[in-house]
Amino acid sequence: MTFAEKCNKIFWDTTVAYHITDDVDAPMCPCAEGIDGELTRKNWIDAVQWHLEDIIRDPNIDPLEALALKRRIDRSNQDRTDLVEKIDSYFRDLYKDVTPDADASINTESPAWAIDRLSILALKIYHMEQEVKRTDADAEHIARCQAKLDVLTEQRVDLSAAIDTLLLDIATGKKYMKVYRQMKMYNDPATNPVLYGKK
Repeated sequence: MTFAEKCNKIFWDTTVAYHITDDVDAPMCPCAEGIDGELTRKNWIDAVQWHLEDIIRDPNIDPLEALALKRRIDRSNQDRTDLVEKIDSYFRDLYKDVTPDADASINTESPAWAIDRLSILALKIYHMEQEVKRTDADAEHIARCQAKLDVLTEQRVDLSAAIDTLLLDIATGKKYMKVYRQMKMYNDPATNPVLYGKK
């Protein structure tokens, strides 16, 4: 099993596990140790945030509830970013003894940020499948969603292949990687002027 195949299995299993309760406050499903556990946590965070984004778009939502949800989404985004960086640190450690070729190049995105997109794709595919299976929607809606599902499924195949190629290129010295911390300024009281201006 390639690394991308492992990701796809973990992401799908976790997405399905989340939807057993379909509750943003449900406890996270049990996680394995090591990288498998980090991948499980990554997808669980994405699944919860997916549904928080649905909830906050309710046109009749109470404004105070919406504000609390926005703050929760902000925290979730930070947790997601931290976890992606942790996964990249795993790869950096895994390939630390590889000497890059003299003409090695850096990729446009790190392995973990590509894997982040693979996690989101699992959720898109799951939810688009649900739309295709609806019995209360008309044939046009079903056909439109099936066409989107076909594209998403193809995208997962392509992205999986690209991730495995990138990891192979890093392992063989054709590419090298760095872990760039996102340094989100709006979450930091020292760099967000609205926050430090109130002191």
